[in-house]
Amino acid sequence: MTDISVEQAVRLLAIRDTPLSVDEVLAAIADPRIGGTCVFVGTVRDHDAGRGVNELGYDAHPNALKELRRVAEGVVAAHPGSVVAAVHRVGDLSVGEIAVVVGAAAPHRAEAFAACRQLIDDLKAEVPLWKHQRFADGSAEWVGAE
Repeated sequence: MTDISVEQAVRLLAIRDTPLSVDEVLAAIADPRIGGTCVFVGTVRDHDAGRGVNELGYDAHPNALKELRRVAEGVVAAHPGSVVAAVHRVGDLSVGEIAVVVGAAAPHRAEAFAACRQLIDDLKAEVPLWKHQRFADGSAEWVGAE
């Protein structure tokens, strides 16, 4: 499967203000040449660093989708034969809602796990998306907007 182009390997990228679907990501990376599929789902949790969280708001820089593409292309370049998909939510989210879904598939499970891990880690480190946490005590903070 190493003959797949980067354009073909990056199957789905989106930043949207509507609910995310794990099934959409799984469908995007499905391929008869694939033996391993790995998906990471990030949800809004009810706490952070010992403080209760009521809700989150996500905001994206206008270039966020372009940066997400750059990250995804880097992942498939680092993991030949893999295919990837990533969707991230923006707007206000409640506890329990899905904030991000990334998936990677490859001929074997080890490659799929490695590509998926790199995709979520690089997305979080490099794509300009900011989280506004609103805490139970009435305080709030921005994360990632340094």
